[in-house]
Amino acid sequence: MDKKTEEFYDRLKVELDMSNTWPALYLFKFIVPTENDNVERVEFAFDCMGAVIKTPKSKTGKFTSISVDVQVKDSQEIIDKYLEVSTIKGIVSL
Repeated sequence: MDKKTEEFYDRLKVELDMSNTWPALYLFKFIVPTENDNVERVEFAFDCMGAVIKTPKSKTGKFTSISVDVQVKDSQEIIDKYLEVSTIKGIVSL
């Protein structure tokens, strides 16, 4: 991980810890190109966590918005999930 990315996640962790009491419900939001197994890969990252996942497609069908409501134990679990899905080609974390 490059220094800029590391600094971003360090700041995010501090903000999450200041604004939440753990465990907490957290809403992850992503946009992925609707191709290959992108949506399935995101869903797999949250498998067995009791997540509520919504996956509406864009009007053109080229992109899929993914909302994941899930209970997390702490801010590090959120960071770990963002890092896990960051390897999916074309994913945008919102």
